[in-house]
Amino acid sequence: MDDINLIDFFLSDFINPKKRVFSGYLILSIVLAALWLLFIKQQSFRGAFKKIFDKKILWSGSAKADYKLFLVNRIFTFFISPLLISQVAISTAIYLFLHSVDIFNQNLFANTPTSVIITLFTITLFVVDDFTKYIVHRWMHKIPLLWAIHKVHHSAKTMTPITVYRVHPLEGVLFSLRSVFAQGLVIPSFLFFFGNAVDLYTIVGVNILVFFFHATGSNLRHSHIDIAYWKWLEHILISPSQHQVHHSIAEAHYDKNFGAALAIWDWVFGSLHLSENKGDVVFGLDTYESGKEGKIKDLYLEPIYEIARIIKIFAVRIVSRALNRLLLIKDLFLVQIKKNRS
Repeated sequence: MDDINLIDFFLSDFINPKKRVFSGYLILSIVLAALWLLFIKQQSFRGAFKKIFDKKILWSGSAKADYKLFLVNRIFTFFISPLLISQVAISTAIYLFLHSVDIFNQNLFANTPTSVIITLFTITLFVVDDFTKYIVHRWMHKIPLLWAIHKVHHSAKTMTPITVYRVHPLEGVLFSLRSVFAQGLVIPSFLFFFGNAVDLYTIVGVNILVFFFHATGSNLRHSHIDIAYWKWLEHILISPSQHQVHHSIAEAHYDKNFGAALAIWDWVFGSLHLSENKGDVVFGLDTYESGKEGKIKDLYLEPIYEIARIIKIFAVRIVSRALNRLLLIKDLFLVQIKKNRS
């Protein structure tokens, strides 16, 4: 890999409109933040500029760790991606499954107008992708093994748009598989029922709803600019302020606002927390040892140690239960022998 390709590899997400940190989205986020501070918070231009580009946040120990994790994880992704199950494999399996079910007819809706097909496909892919993000994210908070990994993301004490890359490599693998599953489920289903008209969508390249999500400030979710929406809208869409509540160490904010773009899932499953009256929030983990949030070695190895401890405790419990059952069987066996002798 020559120098030019190496630079392209590390900076690819900043020039790819499918990625959240695409430079265009970052610029739009800065504009939105400035407008919010100037017209809603009534700050001066100088004050807004200082707020957005606060050196204490952008160059904090936690933020520097984010930047390092971004670079290291890019290298990890380069080597691990070819080993992951491919979208083609899942898509093929689902496509063949649909063929095997007699009640499903291929090209059943092939005569549907192309514009309708593309609209349905765009909405379906966005909703399925967002729902799977909600499910996996919720699992990461509820399942101890996954929480051990996800803690790396929540250990950030200051947040910048690059904090979205503050993840343990194992979490990166899990979310890659989630994405492969979501797209591998939707794409072959539409190809089966609607025919090749779906291929026209691929010409567009970027899901328009994803584009809208990123263009309207998705990067501000990981920031110190707490933009809130109207109360009714925060039941539908996750505002930057709501996601900052999710990162809060306050007990009242635990396990709230798992949604990525849509707040509907949190609303339906009882994990919604509106941004109103949230007060000042402090990011990070109150149980995380101070200083570790900025140390790359700890961020990579601590989850592994914790997973090993969890597995060890689980294994000990299993063995203990097995031994207790064996002892019980032994006692019952001895009792039966005594009865037979008597």
